Amino acid sequence: MSDDDNSAGRRDFLRKSLTLIPVVTLAGAGLPSVAFAQTPASDAQQGTQPQARAGDYTPTFFTADEWAFLIAACDRLIPADPVGPGAVELGVPEFLDRHMQSPYANGGIWYMQGPFLEAAPEFGYQGRLNLRETLRIGIKAMDASCKKTFSGKAFAQLTTAQQEALLRDAESGKLVLEDISSKLFFSNLLNEVRNGYFADPSYGGNKNMGAWKMIGYPGMRADYTDWITVRDKPYPLPPVDLAGRRG
Repeated sequence: MSDDDNSAGRRDFLRKSLTLIPVVTLAGAGLPSVAFAQTPASDAQQGTQPQARAGDYTPTFFTADEWAFLIAACDRLIPADPVGPGAVELGVPEFLDRHMQSPYANGGIWYMQGPFLEAAPEFGYQGRLNLRETLRIGIKAMDASCKKTFSGKAFAQLTTAQQEALLRDAESGKLVLEDISSKLFFSNLLNEVRNGYFADPSYGGNKNMGAWKMIGYPGMRADYTDWITVRDKPYPLPPVDLAGRRG
């Protein structure tokens, strides 16, 4: 696959992401899944392992094994390429760890009483697991499946091609996991990665407003109505975050 093809795939992925979630949202549930961005080169060709690009943040919710999975998965879902920075570079794993400790992720603001039924997507989520349980159980199940298939290797220890194949199978529901639907796990993980990538930097992701700069989003600027309908010119000013910092 050529670099042009990869760049086009990434742009299409990010465009679909932006139509599905608000730019500064913290979380969503039940959003449609799309194919994840393609990696233009192997980790070795990119020159830096994902773990080395995760920064100095120490997770307080995820275990070491869960953290390794998240870094690897984030690096596959939104890899760095010539179009823009990747999810790991922009601190999306940190966003995920911090978000798992919020009332939304632990189900504190959800209706979590039964009955728990299979229902059409338009009726919203009907399961018994909250968001952080979904991710934690899903990560454990994915790693267990990998260890059975790849001679004891966890997801983070697999090659780029193997990781991407597993994520595709999870996205389609083809991958069979213990205790959880792979499709449910993947859709929630992808939603959270998107949210962290485009959220305000105060939540841990989108470091230095890197995602906003890439797409030309003005952020929290008080007035940019004159540019809403402009399609042939980039917005001329850098973004501003919720704290008033300029990108």
